[in-house]
Amino acid sequence: MREYELEVLEQYDMEVKGTRKIRGAFFCDTSEGVMILKETRVSEKRAAIMYIILSRLESEKNLKVDTPVFSRDGALVVSSREGRKYMLKKWFAGRECDMKREAEIVGAAETLAGLHRELHWSVPAGSERITCPAAERTPLEEMRRHNREMKKVRSFIRGRVAKNEFESLYLENFEKMYAIAERVTRRMEESGCGELFRRSVKEKQMVHGDYNYHNLIMLPQGTAVANFERARIDIQVLDLCYFLRKVMEKYHWKQNLGREILGAYETVRYMSKLEKDYIALYLAYPEKFWKTASSYARSNKAWLPEKSVEKLQTAIRQTEEKSAFLETVFSVDLGNETGV
Repeated sequence: MREYELEVLEQYDMEVKGTRKIRGAFFCDTSEGVMILKETRVSEKRAAIMYIILSRLESEKNLKVDTPVFSRDGALVVSSREGRKYMLKKWFAGRECDMKREAEIVGAAETLAGLHRELHWSVPAGSERITCPAAERTPLEEMRRHNREMKKVRSFIRGRVAKNEFESLYLENFEKMYAIAERVTRRMEESGCGELFRRSVKEKQMVHGDYNYHNLIMLPQGTAVANFERARIDIQVLDLCYFLRKVMEKYHWKQNLGREILGAYETVRYMSKLEKDYIALYLAYPEKFWKTASSYARSNKAWLPEKSVEKLQTAIRQTEEKSAFLETVFSVDLGNETGV
């Protein structure tokens, strides 16, 4: 551990018995238990929100989460002499969820459902001035924004004289993928998902915001959930959508596994028809095609990462697999060349 990180640890009222570097952080064995020290961009206000959420889940609901720790001076974010900001959080001696083990993936869906049953914004006495942010856009607004971005990327590429492999592939498949995006957007507009969003905000339901295998720690006594930096008030099954999409992309939209994940979630937390409709529409949208294009638009065009082309090819190739998944698992009426 570097000198300035040791100086950061000295700001806490605990004995540090040993440290070791792990991915992007330091694992700390302390007199107060296992901790992790990580450089952060989180503000003190966001750290306070995280502490309110996680301390309640930990103390009242007995869930295993990475609650931030106060420094000796009562701060949740501390600075080194060089001006770097750090957060110390409770941690767990376990391993990351293994995406190659289907049983762990299914178990992660149960863990998520249990988390959602308890995850809502509740302000303790004395902290009324702290408010938790809600999602900035409704699902429909988000889709419309993505559609505009896809058209912007197309306009930019059309204006280039010499087109690279990514740009040619994007133009070749734009009409097909954009037609899917437009149809899903119309279905979202006609659905009750706007009401689902308003109800979620009214009831102050919360999402983890980044629920994936990197943030799940497998323990002998269960699963710990970490990294709540993106937690906010939103439609809770959005976490399930994100988790399911990431898994299905790796498993080529394997239908039986998808059913198991959804079934495991529902054994713990009931899903309404509206929530299931939202999941189907979220998955039907060509998210990966939009995201890859958006990332490319922000990149240095003089250097084309090979990964960008691979991601775009995967997004296009998996469209039919995804359509078959939606039709079978959600009984979605498939239209021409789309999943809705």
